[in-house]
Amino acid sequence: MHMRLLLLGGGSALGQSLIRQGAEEGISFLAPRPPESGWDASSLTQLMDETRPDVVVNLAYYFDWFQSDAVDEERFAFQQRAVERLAGLCNHHGAILLQPTSYRVFDGARATAYSEKDEPAPWGRRGQALLRIEQGVRAMCSRHVLLRFGWLLDDSPGGALDRFLRHSAKTSEMRLADDRRGNPTLVDDAARVMLAVLKQLDCQAPLWGTYHYGGHEATTQVLLAESILTEARTLCSLKAERVLAQPHAERASAENEPQYAVLSCKKILHTFGVKPRAWRSGLHALIERYYRHV
Repeated sequence: MHMRLLLLGGGSALGQSLIRQGAEEGISFLAPRPPESGWDASSLTQLMDETRPDVVVNLAYYFDWFQSDAVDEERFAFQQRAVERLAGLCNHHGAILLQPTSYRVFDGARATAYSEKDEPAPWGRRGQALLRIEQGVRAMCSRHVLLRFGWLLDDSPGGALDRFLRHSAKTSEMRLADDRRGNPTLVDDAARVMLAVLKQLDCQAPLWGTYHYGGHEATTQVLLAESILTEARTLCSLKAERVLAQPHAERASAENEPQYAVLSCKKILHTFGVKPRAWRSGLHALIERYYRHV
């Protein structure tokens, strides 16, 4: 890798996977510790002036965007301003900005996979905030790659998988939406995809724009839950015996979660040669890693 890579959010689950997989291929990242109050406009300005990277991978707000159960509009507004500042700094220094984002920018009202050509129309407040962040990146930085991921699963404390498994240890019946569909995307697979994108960018390929990636085989929330429980039972005793179907509209999370969140991955395949990987193949390893650290 000829480019100098700056990774914000290296301590996140996705950041750690990116660092680990990069090391296996001889790719290193400059991953500074964030200030105690988190990355803001002034600290990002100082960091960019000091490091002068060729590429910035921004995972600074990974947990809030992809794993947190809470939606804090004031917090998102602060992060939006910081990302806009970062995008402007990247543009000023001639750096590339690789910015993950989410399926949540779509409203989930259709029943066919969303492509990059489809107009975003977020349903929930998190999706609305992410769309504004996407728009800020496009407006402020010409050399950007926005990478929208499907349902991201990782082993982070307090994350979606953690909340599910803790709940499954306390109750015999779980209720989830059987009419909510998406692409489960394991954290190590997401890191693999980001590395593939970085390798192509290192070849000076001007492949700017927006791309989608989700694990192979779209599924429902109920079927994903059943798969997770099947793997988890081989590692730990759980109280949960079955998953009951509940309509998406009756779920409290319907306020912020699109009912249909399946992403088309054709563009990233044709542009970067990235093939979707079956999410089931890495599920056991992810859950095993989760229980090692829980």
